[in-house]
Amino acid sequence: MSILSEDKIVMNAAAKDKYEAIAIAGHLLVLGDHVTEEYVPKMLEREEVVSTYMGGGLAIPHGTKDAKPYIKSAGLSVARFQEGVDFGGDEPAFVVIGIAAAGDEHMEILTNVAMIFTEDDAIERVMNAVSPADIIGIFEGGVTQQ
Repeated sequence: MSILSEDKIVMNAAAKDKYEAIAIAGHLLVLGDHVTEEYVPKMLEREEVVSTYMGGGLAIPHGTKDAKPYIKSAGLSVARFQEGVDFGGDEPAFVVIGIAAAGDEHMEILTNVAMIFTEDDAIERVMNAVSPADIIGIFEGGVTQQ
């Protein structure tokens, strides 16, 4: 099973607030069979403790420590919000990446995602991607060929 696949990417998501945006990212993880339904409320709970907004238009919601029993396998989801979603930062989040992983795997995935987005144009590349395959290409460190 792939950590990120086209069925876990929403190109034109819309949400009224950060909680709805997190629920969208979480539901994609459920559909991808990475987590059970019980994981999504733990993602929302995490947001109450500390914001998962990373800055630069990126939010990376994930479950609390006690969400581990609800994780079936490591996975990522990507929801792209053309209008942006207020996460309480200086600017809206345009890319919301849901993460499901346990133990050391969790930190490794979080670090890898953060490294991708340290590139100045990463958010722009995701926002300009024309297909889920293009977004996967960004995460795999290259541009997919059509």
